[in-house]
Amino acid sequence: MAALHHACSAPLARVLHFRAASSIASSPPVRLPRADSRVLLGLSEPELRQLALEFGQQSYRGKQLHDLLYKTKVKEIQDFSHLPQAFRDSLRGAGWKVGRSPVHHVVSAADGTLKILIKLEDNRLIETVGIPVEDDNGSFRLTACVSSQVGCPLRCSFCATGKGGYSRNLQQHEIVEQVLAIKELFKHRVTNVVFMGMGEPMLNLKSVLAAHTCLNKDVQIGQRMMTISTVGVPNTIKMLATYKLQSTLAVSLHAPNQKLRETIVPSAKSYPLNALIDDCKYYFSETGRRVTFEYTLLAGVNDGIEHAAELAEMIHTCGRGYHVNLIPFNPIEGSEYKRPYKKAVLSFVAALESKRITVSVRQTRGLDASAACGQLRNEHQKSPLVEPSTVEPQLMPI
Repeated sequence: MAALHHACSAPLARVLHFRAASSIASSPPVRLPRADSRVLLGLSEPELRQLALEFGQQSYRGKQLHDLLYKTKVKEIQDFSHLPQAFRDSLRGAGWKVGRSPVHHVVSAADGTLKILIKLEDNRLIETVGIPVEDDNGSFRLTACVSSQVGCPLRCSFCATGKGGYSRNLQQHEIVEQVLAIKELFKHRVTNVVFMGMGEPMLNLKSVLAAHTCLNKDVQIGQRMMTISTVGVPNTIKMLATYKLQSTLAVSLHAPNQKLRETIVPSAKSYPLNALIDDCKYYFSETGRRVTFEYTLLAGVNDGIEHAAELAEMIHTCGRGYHVNLIPFNPIEGSEYKRPYKKAVLSFVAALESKRITVSVRQTRGLDASAACGQLRNEHQKSPLVEPSTVEPQLMPI
């Protein structure tokens, strides 16, 4: 038995050692070591080549593995038809798996947005959203809004996800597979990724950074086409800045002062607004990448002209390199908040622009499928499904 355990563990140990050794070459490393997990999805081509060698195969078998994972997107090792049967059997015998989860349910919105529920190995569900946009010039953009946690522990008062409870962080492959699922359903490559789904990305920074690297290097999505969002977690923005990513940092403000922000974002009590703004300044100075301030407009709460003036004053203290993205509140069940009228939104925009603040209003997508910003929530965030789904997922229109 000890010999069998050694035979199964040795390839994994050497691949992880290879990953650690590769990371030392760059400073700081973007690829972070994963937990002891025999999951193929998320491994780079050099790591897969190393894995092939450890199983007594030629290096090019690792390249084949890479193509099967990220181009052909095969979901089970037994279906790796380009690989020798003996290699497939050895991988399975050593406990390796692809790391793809089944789609449990799909809901379509009238605007073409799809909300996808993915059933994880522990029978919990996460939601990811595919947002198709065709520009006036005819170009097509497909954005994947991915989750980083099962639920969310921060409980922002306007967000449905926090109301559904929190279970755990997602692993690297559980983030990457969301993008692959969207690509398969739309039959089109994903052009943009936003870490704005369920969960707080900065509370799972290790997996988020590993997934970011995989999506960039292996799935071939440009860093500038990705956005990492946060409501603010102490010490994490400066940490993220050290990686010098070329991706956008989106910081959820939702209020122009500390007192009001604490009523909307409870976690703000442990991370004062002035400290958050200082960290945003540091991020811009280190990366040169513009920081986006997300601001959810709540009727009668934070959408007044006086709030806009206070917000503009605060942003001017930051210097250059900032943008405000306004998000009219998307209704959720059991919330006391209301969506502002269009006139109030336009007045807020005008007030910011009069103070020379660059501002945009996020177009609401997927509202009728409860797939819009702040609406992601399901009853199995906290409690797993009682029984695994045995029915093929159906596309369910609203």
